[in-house]
Amino acid sequence: MRQVPLAFGPEPVLRFDTFLPGGNAQWEQVLMALLSPSPSMPLYLWGPPGSGKTHLLQAAVSQAQSFGLRTMKFDLTTSTPWEYDEDARLLLLDDCDRYDADRQHEAFRMFIEATIAGVPIIAGGRLPPVDLPVRDDLRTRLAWGLVYRLVPPTDEQVCALLRRDATRRGIPLSDEVLACLLGHGERDLTHLMDLLGRLDRYALATKRPVTLPLLRQMLAEPDLHTI
Repeated sequence: MRQVPLAFGPEPVLRFDTFLPGGNAQWEQVLMALLSPSPSMPLYLWGPPGSGKTHLLQAAVSQAQSFGLRTMKFDLTTSTPWEYDEDARLLLLDDCDRYDADRQHEAFRMFIEATIAGVPIIAGGRLPPVDLPVRDDLRTRLAWGLVYRLVPPTDEQVCALLRRDATRRGIPLSDEVLACLLGHGERDLTHLMDLLGRLDRYALATKRPVTLPLLRQMLAEPDLHTI
């Protein structure tokens, strides 16, 4: 019988200081805007998958909550209708490029209520505001503040980040295991970090060290990816 590991141990830490800036030339300006969001200047981050939008939005949530502030965060996983929290001091809208009609309506309503209440707004999507396939009034509001493009990290930077997280987890990550991780599916950093986390849990469950055969065995057993 395979051991099922308890939900202890390190979890991915989504903070500003764990973000990999990569080739983002405007990183200092982006970080300043994230650290001190302005109620009068919405912030919109855009870039392809793996560029770190969700990481930075979640880091903003973590920072606000560390100060004892309530936040509201809505994305594709949030069912409608959305509920506005009058006690919240930060509004975050993720996946803006993929909102259906209902979510576009809710996002516009959240945007208006937050603006009236003087609550800072941080949003993210894969496309720049001008190209967003959303209603005009929402597109206009997402574009009226600060807009920054995020650039995904290079393969070398991704490798360095995976090795750093593996060290944090106590996993000896060989070159062969790392190459297999990079070659499995899309080069999305969130996907790769999740895969590394599953590998860590799989090694605990099987009581075996992290090796290339173990990784291949895990990938061949999709039913066990949720352990």
